[in-house]
Amino acid sequence: MFVLELTYTAPVERVDALLQDHVAWLDAQYAAGVFIASGRKNPRDGGVILAVGDDRARIERIVAQDPFTEQGVCAYRITEFIATKTSDELAPYRQQLPGQP
Repeated sequence: MFVLELTYTAPVERVDALLQDHVAWLDAQYAAGVFIASGRKNPRDGGVILAVGDDRARIERIVAQDPFTEQGVCAYRITEFIATKTSDELAPYRQQLPGQP
């Protein structure tokens, strides 16, 4: 699983001009089963996305296709973690530590 933290690198007006395209990109990733949650940070200086997958390179390719990335209005910080404990609703995404039964 991955935490994708976006930090705006341009004025919010430039971000807002690309918001519709960014939301369409988000929708495509939700439909593909990659994203499971997302939203703006408070204060509004970026956002956070929770993504599922085992391949960091694939997540990096997806992030590179975000219109925010393509237009240079944000920077991403990608943090991979192993979700060993989840709510019951997220049980399908629960993971085992490497080498654990």
